[in-house]
This record gives sequence, C-alpha cells and structure tokens, in this order.
Amino acid sequence: MKLLDIFAKLKGDMSRIEQELERSISFGDELLSETSLHLLKAGGKRLRPVFVLLAGKFGQYDLDKLTKVAVPLELIHMSSLVHDDVIDDASTRRGQLTVKSKWDNRIAMYTGDFIFGKALTIATELDDPFIHQMLSKSLVQMSIGEMEQIRYFFNTEQTIRDYLLRIRRKTALLIAISCQLGAAAAGADRDVVNRMYRYGYNVGMTFQIRDDMLDLFGTEKQIGKPPGSDIRQGNITLPVILALKDEKVKEPLMEQIRLIQEHNGNVDTKPAITLIKSSKGIQLADQLAEDYIQKALHALEGLPGIGAKKNLIDIAHFVGKRNY
Repeated sequence: MKLLDIFAKLKGDMSRIEQELERSISFGDELLSETSLHLLKAGGKRLRPVFVLLAGKFGQYDLDKLTKVAVPLELIHMSSLVHDDVIDDASTRRGQLTVKSKWDNRIAMYTGDFIFGKALTIATELDDPFIHQMLSKSLVQMSIGEMEQIRYFFNTEQTIRDYLLRIRRKTALLIAISCQLGAAAAGADRDVVNRMYRYGYNVGMTFQIRDDMLDLFGTEKQIGKPPGSDIRQGNITLPVILALKDEKVKEPLMEQIRLIQEHNGNVDTKPAITLIKSSKGIQLADQLAEDYIQKALHALEGLPGIGAKKNLIDIAHFVGKRNY
C-alpha cells in the first residue's frame, strides 16, 4: 500500500487533527498567529500524527485523546523547524519562504516559542504523567541534539557514533514517542507500547539518514531547498563522514569543506558533492538506513495482524526508500 493510500484511510481523523492544529495557533497575538499559520500551510508529511493514530489502533482507539497527543507532537516538530531555519539561515522550506526569510530572525524565534507553548498547553489536557514525562524528556534531548549540531559544524573529525547520537536526539526520539504515546494513550499493553517505541526510533533514524542523503543527490523540487544545503552550512552528515574515510577522496573533500567554511557557504558546493558521490559514502549510508528499517520491522513481529500493523510496515519501507 502506498503512503497516500494510508493517509486516505485516515483522512477523516487526520482532518480533525489538521483542524485542531490550525485552531491551536489561531488564538493569541495576531502576528504570531499569522507566522505560525504560514508554517502550517506550507504543509508537511504529518508523519508524527499518523504514527500516533496507527499506534492507537493497538488499544482502545479514542480520537479525542489521540488528538491531544498528535497535535502537541506535530507542534513541537513545527517549532523545531522554525528554530532550525534561523540556525541554518535557510530561506526556503518545502519550496516556501521560511518564517525567518519572510519576516526576520526575531519574529521566527518568537514564533517557534509560541508554537512550542501551544503544544505544552494542549498536552496538559491529558491527565497522564507518563505522557508528560516522555514529552519533556524528548524536548530536553532535542535541544541537546541541536546544540551538538552547532558544536560539530565543519568538524571533519567527528565519528559515525557522534552523528548517530545527534540524529537520535534531533529526529528519532520525537518519532519514537509519537508511536509510543499513541499506544500508551490508547491503553495498549506495556509490551506493545515498548515495541511501538522501538519501531518509531528505528524508523526515525532511517528518516534522518535518508534526509541527509537526499540533501546530496536530490533535486530542489524533491527536497524543497537547494541541494547541498547541509554541507554549505557546515553540517557534516553521515555520507560525508563515510566519504572522508575513502583515502582517494579525503584530502580533496576536506579542502572543499575548508573552502566552504572560509567563504561562509557562499561557494559552489557541486565539487564537494561530486567527490562524495564518487566515494561509497552514499551507498554505505543507505546500507545503514536499511539496517535500521529491518530493526523497525523486527519490533513489529508478534503484534496483532491488524491493518495498522500492515500500514506501519508499509511506512517503514517508504521511509527506507523515500526520495522526497
């Protein structure tokens, strides 16, 4: 089943979540509501709410309760994007002007804070300490992951482990708890809740690895931003780390990275991308992404053979091969 088919099956419930997302950021300061809606209308895959709903199928499915989990998680994701665009000095996202580009950095930072505050407000409507604890822990880890990314800008000595720990915090944890908390909010068994977390974590790791690969070989139409944006801003991703292990590529690639850094990213990144493509960096990164997908699929083994399980399997395969 294709991803669009899965979304079509959840269309009614996803429409409810979309309405709640818009409603949640439409009250408050007029400018903050405008900037927040700009980000919301730019779209997105809404994978985190989908994971919440599908995980909720393994328990007592209650859309009202699941919405109060799905909306905060998507808002937290949105707030992190606004802050990311400021840090990365990104002018476009999903083919649309970023908040910082259309307004300015200060407005963007307050917009992110506003969306984040709205997320916490909705989450408190659920009387479940476990959900609150997992949300707060993931937010702390996300912040650490963002700081680590800044700390490692243009650092060609970082290890694969450094990278994996960073994307675990930046991306994988929020996807993991989307699956975990969807099951928990539905009152699923502890084993199911734990399996959902492991599934989401491994899918999340793959999601970010593929995202970093797409930045190097995807087109602007596919990824909604100019290719090579990561290396231009100093973000040394897994394919680059792996390419630097190739002795034929290492020195010329390091020279290109130094050139990019010296000119604050205002140089052509095509020579660097060509070097990375000539190595086995992308191929090895793809293999690691596939390893995580297999771990995600393994986490689902033993769960009831309901439609939601098949949907989660299909999403894992999509994430493992996605090109947008």
